[in-house]
Amino acid sequence: MATIKVKQTRSRIHAPRTQKATLDTLGLKKLNQVVEIEDNASNRGLINTVHHLVQVID
Repeated sequence: MATIKVKQTRSRIHAPRTQKATLDTLGLKKLNQVVEIEDNASNRGLINTVHHLVQVID
């Protein structure tokens, strides 16, 4: 399967509880952390939910 890298670029401090949970689900715990996840519709939806806090790296 294809994978994508996601980097947390903004702080979670003032984000709503649901967005913090989404970041946890993606495996992002710290600022500037990069995780490699499977590229599927479910993960794309999670990224879309917190698109203002993360960046997809090529």
